[in-house]
Amino acid sequence: MIKIAIIGGSGIDDPAILKNAKEINIETPYGKTSGPLKSGEINGAPVIILSRHDKNHSISPSKVPYRANIWALKEIGCTHVIATTACGSLREDYKPGELVLLDQFIDFTKKRDLTFFDDSVAHTPMAEPFCEKLREIIGREAESLNLAYHKTGTMVTIEGPRFSTRAESRYFKHSGADTINMSTVPEVTLARELGLCYSSIAMVTDYDAWKDDADAVTWEKILEVMKGNAENVMKLLIAVVPKIDLENCEQCEVK
Repeated sequence: MIKIAIIGGSGIDDPAILKNAKEINIETPYGKTSGPLKSGEINGAPVIILSRHDKNHSISPSKVPYRANIWALKEIGCTHVIATTACGSLREDYKPGELVLLDQFIDFTKKRDLTFFDDSVAHTPMAEPFCEKLREIIGREAESLNLAYHKTGTMVTIEGPRFSTRAESRYFKHSGADTINMSTVPEVTLARELGLCYSSIAMVTDYDAWKDDADAVTWEKILEVMKGNAENVMKLLIAVVPKIDLENCEQCEVK
């Protein structure tokens, strides 16, 4: 039975890491998934890989079928999800190329009314679908591989471009967020509703978007960092997946 799902993008959707790979297409109540599910094995462990974007990122963030993706993973029998996402850091001590094992996020999309400067934002912790044991396993493997990572982090999610204006980014920083990315709120929300244990690895692509005296980073530079991040995360996933003992994961309440 399929247990572990890996949701990727930015290079974390390479079927080359799977053995006995095959594609599966599933129709969902929310429409088609962002691509076919890739079923296979990593060191003997059954895994499903699903990309939010194709290799050319032709699907814009606002059009990613987040809920369809999660529903399909549940339908095929996944119980645990490791989601990866590229993000920009709002803290100087989070450097490009580093990883952040998120433990909560702030949703700026639900209550936003034409502006990000809305004090009535929705704080949506990852606690309910989040698997603490899984996060600990990922952290230990990151240490063993000498990868630079942060054990906790708060992500602010928005709709639209990966990075907002500097003024908005400074506002997010003031709110206590550590990183910023596109909106994955529907993904996490449905994971909670379906009883999936959801863990997230954020890949830092830049940390100077909010600085007054800094030029905006180029998309080419971001892609360069993404490529290095993707290689590190794939190494991490290959090491992590066979060591996840789902049967003894007491903190998970999988329905």
